[in-house]
Amino acid sequence: MVFGRIRDAVQGKPKLDGPSRLPDYFPVQPQGCEKHSEKLFKCLANEATEKARDMETAGLHKSYYPDVEVKPSDEDAAKKVEEVAQTGEQIASLPRAGDNPLDECRDFIAYYKRCCDRELKKKKNWLLTEPYRVQEEYRYKEAS
Repeated sequence: MVFGRIRDAVQGKPKLDGPSRLPDYFPVQPQGCEKHSEKLFKCLANEATEKARDMETAGLHKSYYPDVEVKPSDEDAAKKVEEVAQTGEQIASLPRAGDNPLDECRDFIAYYKRCCDRELKKKKNWLLTEPYRVQEEYRYKEAS
C-alpha cells in the first residue's frame, strides 16, 4: 500500500487516452480507492450532471436510440447557444455541440482508473470483479 502511494507520487498525474469514458468496472469501490471513488462520484453527481442537463436543455445531447430525434427542451437556450456558435465566441458557461459531459471529471476518472486497476488485482477485492449468477426464479421468463 505504501509502495503504491510512493509509485503514484513519482509517476505524477495519470492521463486518459482518447475521449473521457468510465471504465467497464464502474461503479465498484475497491478497498484502498475510497478517496478517488468518492471524488469521482461527487464530480459525476454535480459538475457532469449539470453539464449534461445544460446540453439536454439546448438540444445538443445525443440520443441512445437511433430512431429518436433530439429536440431542445428550452427553445430560448437553444437559440442562444446557436447564436454564440455562429459568432464563434467561447463562453465557458454555455455548452457546445460535441461536448462530452465527462470531460468535467477527466482527472478524477484517470485517478480512479489507475487506483482500481491496481487494487482490483488484490485478493481482498476479487469479489468485486466476479460475475454473479441470478437464480432461476428471479430471471425473466421468455414469451412462449
